[in-house]
Amino acid sequence: MAAAFAGKVVLITGASSGIGAATAVHLARLGASLSLTGRNLDNLNRVGQQCEQTGSLKPLLLKGDVTNESDTKQIVESTVAHFGRLDVLVNNAGILEMGTIETTSLEQYDRVFNTNVRSIYQLTQLAVPHLVKSQGNIVNVSSVNGIRSFPGVLAYNMSKSAVDQFTRCVALELAPKKVRVNSVNPGVTLTELQKRGGLDEESYKKFLERAKETHALGRPGDPNEVASAIAFLASDAASYITGANLPVDGGRHAMCPR
Repeated sequence: MAAAFAGKVVLITGASSGIGAATAVHLARLGASLSLTGRNLDNLNRVGQQCEQTGSLKPLLLKGDVTNESDTKQIVESTVAHFGRLDVLVNNAGILEMGTIETTSLEQYDRVFNTNVRSIYQLTQLAVPHLVKSQGNIVNVSSVNGIRSFPGVLAYNMSKSAVDQFTRCVALELAPKKVRVNSVNPGVTLTELQKRGGLDEESYKKFLERAKETHALGRPGDPNEVASAIAFLASDAASYITGANLPVDGGRHAMCPR
């Protein structure tokens, strides 16, 4: 897969940290021309430099908030204006809010759905005409929380189930146009997601310790492991795969209490 993405233009949201950043660097190594977007410009610049050192091509860096409709429109337009095409869309930007049905406010619910679902809907809608032209594909970053039920992160779980259903439906709608649509469903992965969602250092340490029991492989995942799966689904190696929700979760989706 050394230059599997040479000549391919890939747009990655939430590229300034975590899985998005790891995916950007991995795809740079595989020769992709990258359009990277995120809210934190300092982090985005850092990731951009890593990509350039790894893959020699200078990525297009676009500061923006995917919950802002005009930002999102600008992201797609700037990408196509700069590169003249779009081959792969990686919908990675996402947030987590802690809370149950008794404790999650409507504001939290809206915040999660605006970021995790509505922004993907808009971005995909804007990207589709360009992906149809290039017969490209889409990879959505979902979660094991989309395919299994866990208490305490209700809005997040619901949002990721919505992403999985969106993935399958859009895959069927775009298949006649030769555009593939898949998702990856990571388990606990070493990113800032949980801390940003409200876990303090002590709780996060316990959470990672518990991950050794809740994942069959006995550990949390690394962002690079998810990046590899995204690259596979986005590549020609997965040319006959569409509508798939691929767990990258150390076996967590297969586990039951016993």
